[in-house]
Amino acid sequence: MSGETEPADESKAGTSTPPTPGTRRPGGRTARTRAAVRDAVLTGLTEHGYPGLTIEYVAEHSGVHKTTLYRRWGGVDGLVADALDLAGEDTWLPPDTGSLAGDLRALAHEVVDSFADPGAAASGSAMIAAAFQSERAAGALRAYYAERFARCEVIVARAVGRGELPVTEGAVIDAGALVRSVSAPVFFRLFITREPVDGVLADQSAAAALAAARAGAFTTG
Repeated sequence: MSGETEPADESKAGTSTPPTPGTRRPGGRTARTRAAVRDAVLTGLTEHGYPGLTIEYVAEHSGVHKTTLYRRWGGVDGLVADALDLAGEDTWLPPDTGSLAGDLRALAHEVVDSFADPGAAASGSAMIAAAFQSERAAGALRAYYAERFARCEVIVARAVGRGELPVTEGAVIDAGALVRSVSAPVFFRLFITREPVDGVLADQSAAAALAAARAGAFTTG
């Protein structure tokens, strides 16, 4: 698709405010345009990395005129940040297996599986790499994961309700820290030691997080 065709309603879109992560925009031409731009950004990051991503590339691959891209997103930083915002507008919910052990294990496997797919792994890794080179992208990445982990806190609330975690009167479990501990070993291998990840690691990560939670490692008060 040519990068020289500008959608007619983009002047209105330029005044819009990105939605809160975890919400969904109505459909329509503006939403389709935003999705096309997001796809072009992810492809560009995967192929060329953040330093090689340009407005011209996104215009050519999304079919949105570069003037519109500058007006609405401001530049490459804004494009990357909005791609992360859009990623957080899905309807994903954490697993609900009926037990804390099952939920943590399923969550760990979801993380591993998401990086087992070459396409998903490439775009996800590119987003994380971009955050090291752009403060705006870093802020968007932090917001994305903060919202993602906030959705997962229900796992801990359900476990407390079922009596699976010991909680004394006045004590509080840091649910965010608990669910983060599940994916931490996976991300360490992926982005620090560059080791392969698999189902065995997922099971180990979930088991370690569960043992720590039962031992009160995430409990204060």
